[in-house]
Amino acid sequence: MPDPFIDLHAHSSVSDGTERPADLIRAAAAAGLDAVALTDHDTTAGWAEASATVRDLPMTLLPGLELSTRVGYRSVHVLGYLVDPDHPGLAAEISKTRDDRRARARRMVDSIARDHAITWDDVIAQATEGATIGRPHIADALVALGLEPDRSAAFRGILHPASGYYEPHDAPSPLRGVELIREAGGVPVIAHPAASTRGIVIDEPMLRELVDAGLGGLEVDHRENLSHGKRTLLDWAARYDLFVTGSSDYHGTGKPNRLGEHRTARTSFDAILAEATGSTPVVGTGSRLA
Repeated sequence: MPDPFIDLHAHSSVSDGTERPADLIRAAAAAGLDAVALTDHDTTAGWAEASATVRDLPMTLLPGLELSTRVGYRSVHVLGYLVDPDHPGLAAEISKTRDDRRARARRMVDSIARDHAITWDDVIAQATEGATIGRPHIADALVALGLEPDRSAAFRGILHPASGYYEPHDAPSPLRGVELIREAGGVPVIAHPAASTRGIVIDEPMLRELVDAGLGGLEVDHRENLSHGKRTLLDWAARYDLFVTGSSDYHGTGKPNRLGEHRTARTSFDAILAEATGSTPVVGTGSRLA
């Protein structure tokens, strides 16, 4: 039997994707996936809708989230699989981060509005109710207003850190992020750690701290990871006994990434299930991963 088709990083409109959680799950099934992880930014609000949808499909849902963390001005995203969504420490942290993301987005819009015809209402119009408001929604507003041709162009242009409009947002350290995910019974994996022309977003001393805190794996196969960075990540994974994952980081029409364009090995999927205590996968009818 061939290896199952597993994609462990996808976003819905609950954060910065363009499809409702139910539509994302149906798209994953249509793409032939055996398992998909819903990993919206700093929220688990899409879990219930995704879980209800997957039960009637021949696939498995791995509930998760993508936790925002920061080292100075560098963003380090930590995927957390099968956390307890009601864990007080994690719930408090993601609520704080979501609030700060929204305040930061408002400040950026006010700054952009000094030079371009955009309002906060234009940005809110691009988000679903309860969504984590962030730069992608500003980008979508810029596109809707004809100020940028598409979301990717907006991130290269008006929303680029060098544009003068960019502001960082408050977030915990990667170490605290890994600790929180483990405290909530989840399994932490650093998302696309080599997706930077500056190199890998963490160094080896920091990696050792994260491993000691319970880091489970590294997302290696991702379209934005640079080839030389992947070689280092694979070396680190072998040296520190970390599993590796591959995934699409799907955002619907918000990014060119396609579901299943990179996949995760069954051994890594099983390692996540073996380590997690916070929640369980949602297995649909006829799933090969039951």
